[in-house]
Order: sequence, then structure tokens, then C-alpha cells
Amino acid sequence: MLNRLVVSAGLQRRNQRGVGLIEILVSVLITSFGLLALAGLQSRMGQAQFESYQRAQALTLLSDLTQRIQSNVAQAGTYVTVSPMGTDDTSSSACSTLTTRSGIDLCEWSQALKGASETSGGANVGAMIGARGCVELVQAADTTPGICRPATYRVTVAWQGLAATVAPAVNCAEDLYGADSQRRAISSQVVAPMPTCS
Repeated sequence: MLNRLVVSAGLQRRNQRGVGLIEILVSVLITSFGLLALAGLQSRMGQAQFESYQRAQALTLLSDLTQRIQSNVAQAGTYVTVSPMGTDDTSSSACSTLTTRSGIDLCEWSQALKGASETSGGANVGAMIGARGCVELVQAADTTPGICRPATYRVTVAWQGLAATVAPAVNCAEDLYGADSQRRAISSQVVAPMPTCS
């Protein structure tokens, strides 16, 4: 019986030769797939972080003009833009030469959209990719007695995203970024109060 056990143990040892090498190769293969997935995840995380950074910049620029309009609400209609401000607009960089508050505000906002607040090597880098902004009249004021509906304006900041998503519902800078699914946009509304209407 003892001989049989010794022979049986010897056969098992001989049959298991090389199994350690196969196990190591399988482990290396599984680890490789895991590392590749981790590298892909890190790339996606970097992209998501940059998208988040751009959205934060857009929120700052949106808040800036919204507050400017609210502080000059009597002239809110003069802030309406015909074409998008920022990238590709031909507005002057000499904002101090303008005479109206709304003209100065729009000029400074355009410069901010172009990234003039931060430069690197002579190039503007202080804004989102292809930043543009629009101001549009959403609802005209109605001073009819009993109705008294205030004017409503929409301020929009648009920019180019890194990956395709759903196209925004607002039309500011539409078709300026190739596929519209590359366009990102955020909006805010400004209501011009009517204190004298009854």
C-alpha cells in the first residue's frame, strides 16, 4: 500500500510539471487586459476633467454678462447680438474707446470669450475651445395695462466639446463646430423688470 502511494505521488508530480508556467502566462494575460482597461479609463477621465473645466469657465463667462445686463437692465435691449460674440467676431480689442455701457460690456465679454484673460506664448488661452456667446430677446415687453409682461433675454455661451453628445436645444453658434453634437451650450435668462407698469 505504501508503495502504491509513493508511485501515485510520483506520477502526480510528473503530470503537474509545466502547470506553474501556464498559470503564470494566464495571470500575465489577465493583468495585461486589466492595465489596458485602466489606461483607457485614465484617458476618459482626463477628457471628462477637461470637459468639466471648460463648463466651469463657461459658467463664469455666462454669469459675468448676466450680471452686467442686470446692472444695466434699463438698456437690456442694447445687449442683443446679431451674430455670436467671441471666436471669429471682428470686434475691436480697444473696449475703452466705446461710449455706451452695453458696448463696453459686450466688447469685454467678447475678449473674455476669446481667452484674452490669460496668454501663453502670445496666444490667448483663457477660455474654452471655440468659445462664442449670444444674447437674444426671448419675449418682448408688453406694457398693455393689465398684462404688464416684462422683456426676457437669453444669454448663451457655446463652445466645442471633445466628444460627441446630444446637440443643445439653443441655437447659439449652431453649425460652427462641424457636427452639432460637438457643440456645448449653457444659457441663463434675464428678465427686465417693469416697475411703472400696472
